[in-house]
Amino acid sequence: MIPVSVIVMTKNEAVNLPRCLAALDRFAERFVVDSGSVDGTPDLAQSLGARVVPFVWNGRYPKKKQWCLDHLPFTQDWALFIDADERPTAALVVEIARLFETGPAHAAYWIDGRPVMHGRPLRFGCWNRKLALLDRRRAAFPDIPDLDVSAMWEVEGHYQPTVAGPLGRLRHPLDHADDKPLSAWFDRHNRYSDWEAALRADGRMERLIDGERGGRRALKRLFQRAPGRPVLAFLHAYVARLGVLDGRAGLDHALSRAFYYWQIAVKMKAAQAAARSAAAHSSGSASLSPPSAFSRSKVRLRTPGSSMR
Repeated sequence: MIPVSVIVMTKNEAVNLPRCLAALDRFAERFVVDSGSVDGTPDLAQSLGARVVPFVWNGRYPKKKQWCLDHLPFTQDWALFIDADERPTAALVVEIARLFETGPAHAAYWIDGRPVMHGRPLRFGCWNRKLALLDRRRAAFPDIPDLDVSAMWEVEGHYQPTVAGPLGRLRHPLDHADDKPLSAWFDRHNRYSDWEAALRADGRMERLIDGERGGRRALKRLFQRAPGRPVLAFLHAYVARLGVLDGRAGLDHALSRAFYYWQIAVKMKAAQAAARSAAAHSSGSASLSPPSAFSRSKVRLRTPGSSMR
């Protein structure tokens, strides 16, 4: 057995869980941390040999990933975070097993996520990367002031844990393949874009980027300030990263990235306009007599967490 505790966080993931857990059977223990699923996820996870732990969020920090690090009854010092729609490739499992035969030289490891589009893994294009394998004694997810962004719910957003120690990178990827209907993908990324737009609109994203390291921090700062990010995201995935060689799947994936950043841009403008409107209303409300027809009681003001959901 590989001496690593795997953490799979779920809510209504019965369609994805069998393939996910089957790819993890060489690891010492597998936790399924479930948030009140109603589709049979807990029973299914138990039948597949995972240890099910219920989670109820209290609306504050820590959110779910850090709660797992704080409260799960681990028997191993290393943890691997896997989403239910992710499957480690066989080569990645072998790579992790060999890593622990010799002993890890780093405190945490980046793992690439390979998108699966139209039923096949993409060879090119823009993959994601996350610190998924980590020494849980030396890692923690920061508390980001984002509780106002209700769309992100109970799980930490798109940011990495802070790690006390050097970072490594594994060569082989996770396959990111959601078996749910495509509408679930759009719903999820709509929520993600709400979160990212809210943090970009008022400067919180800058503070989050400050927590990155080295070249990754520099690239994120550059992209954060660049104009035309939807176009840049498309060109990066489709041209610079050769997504064009993946055919229609590569085109659709590049377009989906452009659409995601377009959503963020539109929601940022809505949030900033709402903030200006609220400030103007506040400064002018004392002199309004009688009340304006465009008072708060007549107009629903958008907030960063509610715009365009």
